[in-house]
This record gives sequence, C-alpha cells and structure tokens, in this order.
Amino acid sequence: MDHRRSSIVLIILSILSPATLSMRYELLSGHTKCISEEIHANAMSVGKYSIVNPNEDHPLPDSHKITVRVTSPQGTAYHEADGVSTGQFSLTAVETGDYITCISAVDHKPETMMTIDFDWRSGIHTKDWSNVAKKSQVEMMEFEVKKLFDTVTSIHDEMFYLRDREEEMQELNRATNTKMAWFSFLSLGVCLSVAGLQFWHLKTFFQKKKLI
Repeated sequence: MDHRRSSIVLIILSILSPATLSMRYELLSGHTKCISEEIHANAMSVGKYSIVNPNEDHPLPDSHKITVRVTSPQGTAYHEADGVSTGQFSLTAVETGDYITCISAVDHKPETMMTIDFDWRSGIHTKDWSNVAKKSQVEMMEFEVKKLFDTVTSIHDEMFYLRDREEEMQELNRATNTKMAWFSFLSLGVCLSVAGLQFWHLKTFFQKKKLI
C-alpha cells in the first residue's frame, strides 16, 4: 500500500512539475540536431522555434536558415518547414511514443554557427493559463478550478497509461516464464537422450570387445 501511495505521489509530482522542453543551443551550418519527446495518445503538443539574431541592430543574415521536420514514432510527418528562421507547430498524438523534431541548418560556405531557441510543450502544459486568468475573484476561482480539473484529468490518464504498461509487462513476464519452462524441459530431454545414446554406444562397444 505504501509503495502504491508513493507511486501516486510521484505521478502527481511529475505532472504538476514543469514538463516543457525549453532549450537554447548552437547549430553549425550543414548539421542537424534531433530532439525526442514521449507523448501519450490523444495528447496535444505544441512547439515553436527561432534563430537568435546575433546582431539585433541588423536583419538576420541570409545564411541563418533552418529546415524543421516533426515526425511520429512511425515516421509520419506532422510538420515540415524549409529555409525558415522561425516557426511553430501543433499536433494531436494518435499513438503513444517518442515524437521527434529534427532541425537542420542550411548548408553554407564558409560554415556559420547559429543559436536556436526551441520550446516544446505537451498535455496540460500546452495551455497558456496566463491568457485565461482574469482579474475578478469569481473569474480567478473559475480559472483555478479549470486548471485543477485539467490536472486531475492528466493524472487520471497517466494512471491508466501506467496500469496498461504494468499489465503488458506482467503478460510479457508470464510468456517468458512459460517459454523458459518449455526450454528447460526440452533441454532435459536432450540431455537424457544424449546420455542414453552414450550408454548404448558404450555398451555395444564393450560387447564387441567381449568385455561384458
């Protein structure tokens, strides 16, 4: 019981904690960087990306262009953009798995180093609650209730997902144990057969030599 309560607490903490993937990294022209995010089926996911202007007083150089591709675990393309400096995407996952975003810097000579800002949010974190909140007390309470309801829904979905994964693992363990049992019986049968053949061969040999 304590273990189950601890698991529920960990689930709640993992959902309530920031689940956004926000980063800034450098990318050399002609190179690609891919980022994966596990998204559950039917969950909403949004992302945005942009190239940081190295000189804010001037327009972004022509060499600073990227190609972006977002794919599902099966390789289905959800978003494609060529030769852009900024953009965004949104998708609703049809299956659970690792969704991949690959950002490629357009090839340029001489090579150019550019800085990429990337932000990826999934599930409840796709909602911009700051735009939903109002000033009045009643609307603030309504806002908190909506936020709590979405959090509870996410916890509920996460628990069902973990339960399904646990059932899959138990089924896999049962199948593995059954296979190992049959393999053990088969190994024992082979060993007994080999021992019998050896005994018969030795008996025949000794009879031919008239030792027995």
